[in-house]
Amino acid sequence: MTRAISHPANWLGGIREFLEMIKVSHTLFAMPFAIGALFLASRGRAIGALDLVTLLIQVVVAVALARTSAMSFNRWADRKIDALNPRTAGRSIPAGRLGASTVLWWTVCSAAGFVAVTATINPLALKLSPVVLLVILGYSWTKRFTSLCHMVLGLGLALAPIGAWVAVRGTLLEASGGIDPVPWILGGSVLLWTAGFDILYACQDHQFDLQQRLHSIPTRFGIATALRLSLLLHILMVGLLVALSKQAQLGVPFAIAIAIVSLLLVAQHRRVKPDDLTRIQGSFFTLNAIISSILMIALMVEGWSG
Repeated sequence: MTRAISHPANWLGGIREFLEMIKVSHTLFAMPFAIGALFLASRGRAIGALDLVTLLIQVVVAVALARTSAMSFNRWADRKIDALNPRTAGRSIPAGRLGASTVLWWTVCSAAGFVAVTATINPLALKLSPVVLLVILGYSWTKRFTSLCHMVLGLGLALAPIGAWVAVRGTLLEASGGIDPVPWILGGSVLLWTAGFDILYACQDHQFDLQQRLHSIPTRFGIATALRLSLLLHILMVGLLVALSKQAQLGVPFAIAIAIVSLLLVAQHRRVKPDDLTRIQGSFFTLNAIISSILMIALMVEGWSG
Protein backbone atom coordinates (compact mmCIF):
# COMPACT_ATOMS: atom_id res chain seq x y z
CA MET A 1 0.00 0.00 0.00
CA THR A 2 1.33 3.45 -0.93
CA ARG A 3 1.44 5.92 1.93
CA ALA A 4 -0.52 9.11 1.27
CA ILE A 5 1.50 12.29 1.22
CA SER A 6 0.42 14.67 3.95
CA HIS A 7 1.86 17.96 2.74
CA PRO A 8 2.64 20.72 5.27
CA ALA A 9 -0.10 23.33 5.49
CA ASN A 10 2.02 26.10 3.92
CA TRP A 11 5.39 26.77 2.35
CA LEU A 12 6.87 27.84 5.70
CA GLY A 13 5.78 24.56 7.21
CA GLY A 14 7.33 22.73 4.27
CA ILE A 15 10.66 24.48 4.79
CA ARG A 16 10.51 23.76 8.51
CA GLU A 17 9.82 20.10 7.78
CA PHE A 18 12.71 19.94 5.31
CA LEU A 19 15.14 21.55 7.75
CA GLU A 20 14.06 19.11 10.43
CA MET A 21 14.49 16.21 8.01
CA ILE A 22 18.08 17.10 7.13
CA LYS A 23 18.95 17.81 10.77
CA VAL A 24 20.43 21.28 10.28
CA SER A 25 21.66 21.19 13.88
CA HIS A 26 24.04 18.38 12.90
CA THR A 27 25.94 20.90 10.76
CA LEU A 28 27.79 21.45 14.04
CA PHE A 29 29.81 18.35 13.14
CA ALA A 30 31.55 19.45 9.92
CA MET A 31 31.15 23.22 9.91
CA PRO A 32 33.37 23.99 12.95
CA PHE A 33 36.27 22.09 11.39
CA ALA A 34 35.89 24.03 8.15
CA ILE A 35 35.89 27.34 10.02
CA GLY A 36 38.83 26.31 12.18
CA ALA A 37 40.80 25.17 9.13
CA LEU A 38 40.09 28.46 7.39
CA PHE A 39 41.62 30.47 10.22
CA LEU A 40 44.56 28.10 10.57
CA ALA A 41 45.25 28.31 6.83
CA SER A 42 45.21 32.12 6.99
CA ARG A 43 47.85 32.17 9.73
CA GLY A 44 50.90 34.19 8.72
CA ARG A 45 49.29 35.33 5.47
CA ALA A 46 48.52 38.89 4.45
CA ILE A 47 44.77 38.51 4.15
CA GLY A 48 42.68 41.60 4.76
CA ALA A 49 39.77 41.52 7.19
CA LEU A 50 37.22 41.99 4.39
CA ASP A 51 38.77 39.21 2.31
CA LEU A 52 38.79 36.89 5.32
CA VAL A 53 35.13 37.60 6.07
CA THR A 54 34.28 36.99 2.40
CA LEU A 55 36.10 33.67 2.46
CA LEU A 56 34.38 32.75 5.70
CA ILE A 57 30.95 33.40 4.19
CA GLN A 58 31.83 31.44 1.04
CA VAL A 59 33.07 28.45 3.03
CA VAL A 60 30.09 28.46 5.39
CA VAL A 61 27.62 28.61 2.49
CA ALA A 62 29.51 25.92 0.55
CA VAL A 63 29.61 23.53 3.52
CA ALA A 64 25.94 24.17 4.29
CA LEU A 65 24.91 23.46 0.68
CA ALA A 66 27.10 20.36 0.46
CA ARG A 67 25.66 18.97 3.65
CA THR A 68 22.11 19.79 2.57
CA SER A 69 22.59 17.92 -0.70
CA ALA A 70 24.16 14.95 1.09
CA MET A 71 21.53 14.70 3.79
CA SER A 72 18.53 15.18 1.51
CA PHE A 73 19.93 12.61 -0.93
CA ASN A 74 20.48 10.20 1.95
CA ARG A 75 16.85 10.58 3.05
CA TRP A 76 15.70 10.05 -0.55
CA ALA A 77 17.94 7.03 -1.17
CA ASP A 78 17.02 5.40 2.16
CA ARG A 79 13.29 6.18 2.07
CA LYS A 80 12.23 2.54 1.62
CA ILE A 81 14.68 1.27 4.23
CA ASP A 82 13.59 3.99 6.67
CA ALA A 83 9.95 2.98 6.22
CA LEU A 84 10.76 -0.54 7.44
CA ASN A 85 12.84 0.53 10.44
CA PRO A 86 10.77 1.39 13.56
CA ARG A 87 13.44 3.91 14.61
CA THR A 88 13.24 5.85 11.32
CA ALA A 89 9.68 5.19 10.09
CA GLY A 90 8.64 8.61 11.40
CA ARG A 91 11.05 10.48 9.13
CA SER A 92 9.58 12.95 6.65
CA ILE A 93 9.41 10.80 3.49
CA PRO A 94 8.26 7.45 4.93
CA ALA A 95 5.78 9.27 7.19
CA GLY A 96 4.37 11.07 4.14
CA ARG A 97 5.11 14.63 5.25
CA LEU A 98 7.40 15.30 2.27
CA GLY A 99 7.32 13.81 -1.20
CA ALA A 100 10.36 11.89 -2.46
CA SER A 101 10.49 13.97 -5.65
CA THR A 102 10.54 17.20 -3.62
CA VAL A 103 13.48 15.97 -1.55
CA LEU A 104 15.34 14.87 -4.68
CA TRP A 105 14.72 18.31 -6.21
CA TRP A 106 16.27 19.93 -3.13
CA THR A 107 19.25 17.60 -3.53
CA VAL A 108 19.86 18.74 -7.09
CA CYS A 109 19.43 22.42 -6.23
CA SER A 110 21.77 22.20 -3.24
CA ALA A 111 24.43 20.35 -5.23
CA ALA A 112 24.21 22.92 -8.05
CA GLY A 113 24.43 25.73 -5.50
CA PHE A 114 27.50 24.13 -3.95
CA VAL A 115 29.29 23.98 -7.30
CA ALA A 116 28.30 27.59 -8.03
CA VAL A 117 29.73 28.80 -4.72
CA THR A 118 33.01 26.94 -5.24
CA ALA A 119 33.30 28.69 -8.61
CA THR A 120 33.41 32.02 -6.76
CA ILE A 121 36.23 30.87 -4.48
CA ASN A 122 39.08 29.75 -6.73
CA PRO A 123 39.78 27.37 -9.66
CA LEU A 124 40.96 24.44 -7.53
CA ALA A 125 37.86 24.59 -5.35
CA LEU A 126 35.70 24.38 -8.46
CA LYS A 127 37.72 21.49 -9.93
CA LEU A 128 37.41 19.51 -6.69
CA SER A 129 33.68 20.14 -6.23
CA PRO A 130 32.59 17.08 -8.30
CA VAL A 131 34.88 14.88 -6.21
CA VAL A 132 33.27 16.19 -3.04
CA LEU A 133 29.78 15.52 -4.39
CA LEU A 134 30.78 12.02 -5.49
CA VAL A 135 31.91 11.18 -1.96
CA ILE A 136 29.12 12.78 0.04
CA LEU A 137 26.33 11.54 -2.24
CA GLY A 138 27.90 8.15 -2.84
CA TYR A 139 28.03 7.47 0.88
CA SER A 140 24.27 6.85 0.93
CA TRP A 141 24.70 3.66 -1.10
CA THR A 142 27.72 2.22 0.70
CA LYS A 143 25.92 0.40 3.51
CA ARG A 144 24.33 -1.77 0.84
CA PHE A 145 27.67 -3.39 0.02
CA THR A 146 30.45 -2.58 2.52
CA SER A 147 30.90 -2.34 6.28
CA LEU A 148 33.43 0.43 5.62
CA CYS A 149 30.51 2.82 5.07
CA HIS A 150 31.50 4.60 8.29
CA MET A 151 34.87 5.49 6.81
CA VAL A 152 33.20 6.91 3.69
CA LEU A 153 31.03 9.12 5.88
CA GLY A 154 34.17 10.19 7.71
CA LEU A 155 35.83 11.04 4.42
CA GLY A 156 32.86 13.19 3.49
CA LEU A 157 33.17 15.26 6.66
CA ALA A 158 36.96 15.34 6.36
CA LEU A 159 36.63 17.15 3.04
CA ALA A 160 35.18 20.18 4.86
CA PRO A 161 38.45 21.34 6.51
CA ILE A 162 40.47 20.30 3.47
CA GLY A 163 38.14 22.34 1.27
CA ALA A 164 38.44 25.34 3.60
CA TRP A 165 42.21 25.09 3.30
CA VAL A 166 41.90 25.15 -0.48
CA ALA A 167 39.61 28.19 -0.22
CA VAL A 168 42.28 30.18 1.60
CA ARG A 169 45.43 29.00 -0.13
CA GLY A 170 44.20 27.83 -3.52
CA THR A 171 46.48 24.80 -3.25
CA LEU A 172 47.26 21.76 -1.14
CA LEU A 173 50.98 22.14 -1.74
CA GLU A 174 53.69 23.86 0.25
CA ALA A 175 55.73 26.72 -1.18
CA SER A 176 58.46 24.19 -2.02
CA GLY A 177 56.03 22.24 -4.20
CA GLY A 178 55.65 19.29 -1.84
CA ILE A 179 52.37 18.13 -0.35
CA ASP A 180 51.34 20.19 2.67
CA PRO A 181 50.63 17.63 5.42
CA VAL A 182 48.65 19.97 7.70
CA PRO A 183 45.23 19.91 5.96
CA TRP A 184 45.51 16.15 5.44
CA ILE A 185 46.32 15.49 9.11
CA LEU A 186 43.39 17.67 10.16
CA GLY A 187 41.14 15.96 7.64
CA GLY A 188 42.34 12.56 8.80
CA SER A 189 41.46 13.34 12.39
CA VAL A 190 37.95 14.35 11.32
CA LEU A 191 37.63 11.12 9.32
CA LEU A 192 38.56 8.94 12.30
CA TRP A 193 36.37 10.93 14.70
CA THR A 194 33.35 10.71 12.41
CA ALA A 195 33.79 7.01 11.63
CA GLY A 196 34.14 6.30 15.34
CA PHE A 197 30.92 7.98 16.39
CA ASP A 198 29.05 6.64 13.35
CA ILE A 199 29.91 3.11 14.43
CA LEU A 200 28.39 3.92 17.81
CA TYR A 201 25.29 5.28 16.11
CA ALA A 202 24.96 2.21 13.89
CA CYS A 203 24.78 -0.06 16.93
CA GLN A 204 21.18 1.10 17.39
CA ASP A 205 20.20 -0.60 14.12
CA HIS A 206 22.19 -3.79 14.62
CA GLN A 207 19.27 -6.19 14.50
CA PHE A 208 17.41 -4.34 11.75
CA ASP A 209 20.51 -4.13 9.55
CA LEU A 210 21.09 -7.86 9.98
CA GLN A 211 17.52 -8.59 8.90
CA GLN A 212 17.80 -6.31 5.86
CA ARG A 213 21.31 -7.52 4.98
CA LEU A 214 22.74 -4.04 5.32
CA HIS A 215 26.44 -3.62 6.05
CA SER A 216 28.07 -1.96 9.03
CA ILE A 217 30.79 -2.64 11.57
CA PRO A 218 28.23 -3.75 14.20
CA THR A 219 26.56 -6.21 11.80
CA ARG A 220 29.90 -7.65 10.73
CA PHE A 221 31.66 -7.94 14.07
CA GLY A 222 28.93 -7.59 16.68
CA ILE A 223 28.21 -4.72 19.05
CA ALA A 224 30.94 -5.41 21.61
CA THR A 225 33.70 -5.50 19.00
CA ALA A 226 32.19 -2.49 17.22
CA LEU A 227 32.42 -0.46 20.42
CA ARG A 228 36.08 -1.41 20.79
CA LEU A 229 36.82 -0.46 17.18
CA SER A 230 35.05 2.86 17.71
CA LEU A 231 37.25 3.53 20.73
CA LEU A 232 40.35 2.61 18.73
CA LEU A 233 39.43 5.08 15.99
CA HIS A 234 38.97 7.83 18.56
CA ILE A 235 42.34 7.05 20.14
CA LEU A 236 43.92 7.32 16.69
CA MET A 237 42.04 10.59 16.17
CA VAL A 238 43.65 12.05 19.29
CA GLY A 239 47.01 10.83 18.00
CA LEU A 240 46.47 12.74 14.76
CA LEU A 241 45.51 15.87 16.70
CA VAL A 242 48.83 15.61 18.55
CA ALA A 243 50.59 15.15 15.20
CA LEU A 244 48.76 18.20 13.85
CA SER A 245 49.91 20.24 16.83
CA LYS A 246 53.52 19.32 16.15
CA GLN A 247 53.38 19.65 12.37
CA ALA A 248 51.65 23.05 12.43
CA GLN A 249 53.58 24.19 15.50
CA LEU A 250 50.44 24.96 17.46
CA GLY A 251 50.54 26.25 21.01
CA VAL A 252 48.93 25.93 24.42
CA PRO A 253 45.32 26.64 23.31
CA PHE A 254 45.32 23.63 21.00
CA ALA A 255 47.04 21.44 23.60
CA ILE A 256 44.29 22.31 26.08
CA ALA A 257 41.68 21.54 23.42
CA ILE A 258 43.22 18.10 22.82
CA ALA A 259 43.10 17.35 26.54
CA ILE A 260 39.44 18.37 26.83
CA VAL A 261 38.47 16.45 23.69
CA SER A 262 40.21 13.35 25.03
CA LEU A 263 38.20 13.54 28.25
CA LEU A 264 34.96 14.02 26.32
CA LEU A 265 35.69 11.01 24.15
CA VAL A 266 36.32 8.93 27.25
CA ALA A 267 32.99 10.14 28.66
CA GLN A 268 31.28 9.27 25.38
CA HIS A 269 32.53 5.70 25.42
CA ARG A 270 31.77 5.22 29.11
CA ARG A 271 28.14 6.12 28.40
CA VAL A 272 27.64 3.31 25.87
CA LYS A 273 27.71 -0.38 26.85
CA PRO A 274 27.06 -3.48 24.71
CA ASP A 275 23.96 -4.21 26.81
CA ASP A 276 22.85 -0.59 27.17
CA LEU A 277 22.63 1.56 24.04
CA THR A 278 20.01 3.94 25.41
CA ARG A 279 22.42 6.87 25.78
CA ILE A 280 23.81 6.80 22.24
CA GLN A 281 21.65 9.71 21.07
CA GLY A 282 23.07 12.03 23.73
CA SER A 283 26.60 10.90 22.97
CA PHE A 284 26.05 11.28 19.24
CA PHE A 285 24.89 14.87 19.16
CA THR A 286 25.66 16.75 22.37
CA LEU A 287 29.19 15.53 23.06
CA ASN A 288 30.27 15.54 19.42
CA ALA A 289 28.94 19.07 18.88
CA ILE A 290 30.96 20.18 21.91
CA ILE A 291 34.08 18.40 20.61
CA SER A 292 33.94 20.05 17.19
CA SER A 293 33.24 23.47 18.71
CA ILE A 294 36.17 23.24 21.12
CA LEU A 295 38.55 22.32 18.33
CA MET A 296 37.17 25.12 16.14
CA ILE A 297 37.78 27.71 18.84
CA ALA A 298 41.31 26.41 19.44
CA LEU A 299 42.12 26.52 15.71
CA MET A 300 40.70 30.03 15.42
CA VAL A 301 42.81 31.21 18.34
CA GLU A 302 45.91 29.61 16.82
CA GLY A 303 45.15 31.24 13.48
CA TRP A 304 44.68 34.68 14.99
CA SER A 305 47.72 34.42 17.27
CA GLY A 306 49.93 33.31 14.39
